[in-house]
Amino acid sequence: MTPEASTVHDPGRAVIAGAGGFIGQVLQRELRSEGYEVVLIGRSGSAVRWHDTATIDRAVDGAALLINLAGKSVNCRYTERNRVEIRRSRVETTRLLRQSIARVASPPPLWLNSSTATIYRHAEDRPQTEASGEIGSGFSVSIATDWEREFFDGDLPKTRRVALRMAIVLGRGGALEPLERVARLGLGGTQHDGWWFRSLFGSAARRRAGVWHQKQGTKGLQKFSWVHIDDVVGVVRFIRDRPNISGVVNVSAPEPSDNKRLMALLRRNVGAPVGLPAYRWMLEPAMWLLRTETELVLKSRWVLPERLQNAGYVFRHSTLEQALDELARPASRATR
Repeated sequence: MTPEASTVHDPGRAVIAGAGGFIGQVLQRELRSEGYEVVLIGRSGSAVRWHDTATIDRAVDGAALLINLAGKSVNCRYTERNRVEIRRSRVETTRLLRQSIARVASPPPLWLNSSTATIYRHAEDRPQTEASGEIGSGFSVSIATDWEREFFDGDLPKTRRVALRMAIVLGRGGALEPLERVARLGLGGTQHDGWWFRSLFGSAARRRAGVWHQKQGTKGLQKFSWVHIDDVVGVVRFIRDRPNISGVVNVSAPEPSDNKRLMALLRRNVGAPVGLPAYRWMLEPAMWLLRTETELVLKSRWVLPERLQNAGYVFRHSTLEQALDELARPASRATR
């Protein structure tokens, strides 16, 4: 069975909220190519604005599909202001859509809401699945749990809800670009956890806020769960055409890699013969200068797509080497 299900689908209206990022742009293009009328909800361009609840209701009423990708990027420093916006941009937008579905006469039969594989704990001992995964702790996990709680709250009897716990999405314009820049500069070695001055950069306050990355002892072997943008599109189609799938679904490739292998492949693809390793004492000030967080590279994310595989989904890109090779070819497209 191919990722694109063989069942006949009659396109209608697809509503995409938060479609400004590269995932949303790809989904817009792919759904339009299938004949959908695509309506956007967001903060710019021709999108329906979040404060315009009447127009949101008109878009949602009678829609065939609703996809919510809204949320401020986590590629930032977790300052108090950013923490508030990261949470609000996910939880509040999800609440607004849920309330709209509850109001309209003809709610969409399927609502796909973005979530994150970061909801699971730092895992170096065993993979995390939907059935046996352990929820972690800290700021990022609290955002994910609040997000999903809001999504599944209340009774929407006519709407099937699926939370997409997405791993790092690989594609042009996504998470690869900053890593490739680092590799080209000769700094594309492994990232090592370890000792750091806890008194610097407000770490006491950050620990109280749950945003301080706790030492895990990783030495470049932290797991790297990922998914190719082609398979994000494939999973959306697959779930759409299978009404028995609901609840949480891990959207991650079946063969996770690790930090060491990831950086080696990136160095190869950008032609960088040397990649210096980066230790925690180097990463903390560097991430502070880059206005992002060490958690993004030091947390071990080991996630498997158990539900998708059990349902028969076949990944187009199952290994990291294959995915990066495809993305490195200039003539290829991220999604076909």
